[in-house]
Amino acid sequence: MIVELVSTGTELLLGQILNSNAAYLAKHLNELGFDVLFQSTVGDNRVRMAQVFETALQRADLVITTGGLGPTQGDITKEVAAGLLGRPLVLHKPSEKRINEFFVSRNLMMTENNLRQAMIPEGAVVLDNMCGTAPGVAIEIDDKTIIHLPGPPFEVEAMFEASVVPYLNNRFGGQGVIKSKVLRTSGIGESTLEDEIIDLIKGQSNPTLALLARSGEIHIRLTAKADSNQAAEALIGTLEQEIRRRVGRYIFGTDAQSLELVVGQLLQENKLTLALAESCTGGLVSSKITDIPGSSNYLLGSVVSYSNEIKSGVVGVSAGSLDSYGAVSPQVAEEMAAGVRSRCKSDIGIGITGIAGPGGATPDKPVGLVYIAVSGNKGIECHEHRFNGPRSAIKMRTANTALDHLRQYIIKS
Repeated sequence: MIVELVSTGTELLLGQILNSNAAYLAKHLNELGFDVLFQSTVGDNRVRMAQVFETALQRADLVITTGGLGPTQGDITKEVAAGLLGRPLVLHKPSEKRINEFFVSRNLMMTENNLRQAMIPEGAVVLDNMCGTAPGVAIEIDDKTIIHLPGPPFEVEAMFEASVVPYLNNRFGGQGVIKSKVLRTSGIGESTLEDEIIDLIKGQSNPTLALLARSGEIHIRLTAKADSNQAAEALIGTLEQEIRRRVGRYIFGTDAQSLELVVGQLLQENKLTLALAESCTGGLVSSKITDIPGSSNYLLGSVVSYSNEIKSGVVGVSAGSLDSYGAVSPQVAEEMAAGVRSRCKSDIGIGITGIAGPGGATPDKPVGLVYIAVSGNKGIECHEHRFNGPRSAIKMRTANTALDHLRQYIIKS
C-alpha cells in the first residue's frame, strides 16, 4: 500500500514552523505496514495545491494531507480536493453541532466562519476530532483514498490514534508490519563503514540497509517488512549479526541509546568513577554526561580549564609543558587527564584541549586540532583529531569522540 503525505501551508515553505506532522505520520504508518514512499509540501495556493493532489493520487493508493481545515479563507485544502474530485461541499450536521458545543462549553462567541469547518465533501467519511473544531475527512475514489487531517500536531496525533487507525484497518485490512532498528556507531567514517559492508548494501532486499550520518556518529538503519513483529525482528536479527561480526567494535548502541547513556552504564557496571578537565569543549562533555539521571554515581568532578593558569594551578599541568609544547599538545592533554584524576581521586580522568576556532590557529596548529587523553589503571592514552566545520560543530564532535574514547578504554581487555 503506497502512501503519500502532503503537508499544506505556506508557513512550512517559509520555514516558519517545523513539519513535525510528516515525521509522526511516516513513523506510525510504517509501523502499521504502510509504505510511505512520497512526501510533498505545498503552500496555500489553489492551483499548485490541486496539481500536488493530482500527482499524489496518480502515484499513491493513500494520500494523507495535514493542514488547511480551519475556519479562515486561507484554509482551502478540503475545497481544493473536493473541486478536483467533483465532490460538492455539504453541511455535516453532527459536525456543526459539535463546533457549536465547543464554543458554548468555553463561553466563547462563535463567528460564522467557523461553520466552514463543518462543510464536508459529499460522500466523505467524517473522522472525529476530539481535540479541536475541525473534523477530518476521508474521500474514497474507487481504489484510492485521500484523508484530510487538521494542522495542529496535537490534533493530528490524537486523531490518528482514535480515528485514522480504525478507519485504515476497516478500509484496507492488515498491512503487516514495517520494523526498523538503528545500530549507532562511532569512531568510524561513513565511507570506511560503507566499504566494510558494501556487499550487504548492494545485495539488500528485505531487510533494507541504509547509512545515516549524524553529529559525530554514523547510524546503520535496518528495516524489515513482514506479517508480524516477530518475523520482522528475525529478518533484522540475521542481518544485524553479520554487521556486528564485521564492525561490532564501532557499534555502541541501538535506536535511542546515546553515547552518554552507554558510557554511564559501563561506568556503573564496572564500578568506575570519572573526572574531566575540559578546555576547548567548555564543559560540553560534562554536560552530556550529567544529562543522564544517576550520573552522580560515577562523575566525581569536572574542571573547565580554559586558561593556562587553571590548567596549571587547578588541574596540575606543569608550567614547563605549557611553555615547551603549548596548551594544545598531547603532553598537556595527558597531564590534564592525569592531573584531574589525581585531584578528584577518580578511577579515570579525561583531558581535552584543542582549537575550536575561528581564531587561535597557527600554521602548525590549525583550527580543529584536538587532543583527547584518557588516564586510568590501564595506562594513559592520547588521541589526536583534526575536525572541521564551525566552532559549535568542532565542540560537539570533540565531545562525542571523547565519550567514545572513554567507552573504548573501559571495554578493552
